[in-house]
Amino acid sequence: MSAVEDKIAALGLKLPQVVPPLAAYQPAVRSGAYVYTSGQLPMVDGALPATGKVGAEVGAEQAKELAATCALNALAAVKSVIGDLDKIQRVVKVVGFVASAPDFAGQPGVLNGASELLGEILGDKGVHARSAVGVAVLPLDAPVEVEIQVEIAE
Repeated sequence: MSAVEDKIAALGLKLPQVVPPLAAYQPAVRSGAYVYTSGQLPMVDGALPATGKVGAEVGAEQAKELAATCALNALAAVKSVIGDLDKIQRVVKVVGFVASAPDFAGQPGVLNGASELLGEILGDKGVHARSAVGVAVLPLDAPVEVEIQVEIAE
């Protein structure tokens, strides 16, 4: 296992299998020194652990945990392209979408789940720019979706 995967295991987590695409796209692609993931849903063993809008059917704390699951799924997608997560030079950008109830305005707090997990796993390499966007609905009625862009070293 790589040092990054050792860190994931030390946190009591496991790098999942890549979530299969739901449509006509790849989970991640490489362009030069960068890997871009598609939006990752918080799938666990092929299913969503929760559905609905954050601030209605899903609480903000649960959504934060789901965002962390999305980030872990994104790392699995990155690994599928580069083979070894130790090649990550840094996480450049995280973009997160939160299916939000009309009066919910806590999208940044929800996306902290992804950002904090990337920081715990990657340390300074996990520090990134980020966008947190509230939306009406996400695929499969997921509460949150996260994509990441990473720079890799050869």
